[in-house]
Amino acid sequence: MRKINKILVANRGEIALRVMRTAKEMGIKTVAVYSEADRNALHVRFADEAVCVGGPKSSDSYLRADIIIAVCKQLGVDAIHPGYGFLSENAGFAAQVKEAGIIFIGPSPEAIQLMGSKLAAKAAVAKYNIPMVPGTEDAITDIEEAKRIATTVGFPILIKASAGGGGKGMRVVESVEVFEEQMQLAVSEATSAFGDGAVFIEKYIGSPRHVEIQVLGDSHGNIVHIFERECSIQRRHQKVIEEAPSAVLTPALREEMGQCAVNVARACDYVSAGTVEFLVDENLNFYFLEMNTRLQVEHPVTEQITGLDLVREQILIAEGHEITFKQEDLKIKGHAMELRVYAEDPANNFLPDIGRLETYTRPQGLGVRVDDGFEQGMDIPIYYDPMIAKLVTFGKDRKEAIEKMVRAIDEYQITGIETTLPFGKFVMQHEAFVSGNFDTKFIERYFEPAMLLPQLDEATEEIGVALAAMLMETRKPQAASADGASMAPVSNWRTNRLK
Repeated sequence: MRKINKILVANRGEIALRVMRTAKEMGIKTVAVYSEADRNALHVRFADEAVCVGGPKSSDSYLRADIIIAVCKQLGVDAIHPGYGFLSENAGFAAQVKEAGIIFIGPSPEAIQLMGSKLAAKAAVAKYNIPMVPGTEDAITDIEEAKRIATTVGFPILIKASAGGGGKGMRVVESVEVFEEQMQLAVSEATSAFGDGAVFIEKYIGSPRHVEIQVLGDSHGNIVHIFERECSIQRRHQKVIEEAPSAVLTPALREEMGQCAVNVARACDYVSAGTVEFLVDENLNFYFLEMNTRLQVEHPVTEQITGLDLVREQILIAEGHEITFKQEDLKIKGHAMELRVYAEDPANNFLPDIGRLETYTRPQGLGVRVDDGFEQGMDIPIYYDPMIAKLVTFGKDRKEAIEKMVRAIDEYQITGIETTLPFGKFVMQHEAFVSGNFDTKFIERYFEPAMLLPQLDEATEEIGVALAAMLMETRKPQAASADGASMAPVSNWRTNRLK
């Protein structure tokens, strides 16, 4: 047992604030690190101490493991919480923290290393008979051999980077004719993104649901699963909307997938909070995808339906405590939704829209939670992920959670930039989502950017036609007056474009 008295959060924005709030509730001092771009950020002001660690680029600041560890030694920090992103799944960083005598609030470097490779992870869990998508068990480099395997598996197939994530180094191949080109592109992209060009082949499941299981393990060998989250609403293979529980899992399937997730965690002696991700097909067959060895962005929906504070559990486990509950103690209560509010323009292919938050008013009320790191007047830095906030709603059932989300979106006032709020409302009101009958192809199948552009109602169109006719009348050649001067109209006006 080792009491933690001071935590440095090696992250920024809403997740830094999220961790610090729980730490303060536990009587633990907090240290923020920040880049020059985040000098006035909320997490900097909230922490007990704050240190600038470099320039605006993450490579000059939030990814500088040496400087972060030096700050810990200088300020007498007991533990580091990495949040998610940046150094959170960096086995080398976790090892450096451990070597420095500092507690890493997360899994061991060995577990991070093992699960960081999709191929190594598959090999590790194989002895537990975890369902996996048919494909190669090892990295493949020989194109002709890869073609033969792909043909055996059956097209369409998926070429995936072993060290990848977020859709990088991933290519769907429909036929053998384009296989060579797509494999070369996948290898090149994987090398550029991860410094590792290793790829493997899987059978492509065309319309899956993305369902993940939250797990928690301690250093005493206890591992529990904390139910599932549905994360099928995605753009560019990245999640935008998550919910808990899933609309399609039966109690029996939930238990089966939960036990598989526990076994995946057991395969790498997992300690702390982690997430095991699965694909679920239209027949409710599920397949192991990967394990994320960190706290997930969408962890609040799990907290809402269980009443747990996952960060508190992480800290207690890092101190050496056993998990504070048993598997049989857990029950699902209600339903939770999360919308990632990004500074992106959904009507323009979700391109980032960086700028200043000229207006920023959060929704409030029963069943509404906002995790953010911004306030009115602040700029969205161009150097980092463009997520502004996580908007979470909770209700007694899925219908109520959706209704609260629609109301919260309407109440959330953001001007100065485009955001994913209108897209979130579109999803919440779409019949496929409301019915629960959707998959990862939702955007491709149902969403057109023009749907978010202003639509003129019938009355407005009639007014527009009348105004146009009047405008044309004013532009007709005018008769000359007695003195020869043209009798031009007093003014030449036009209607403003509706916004």
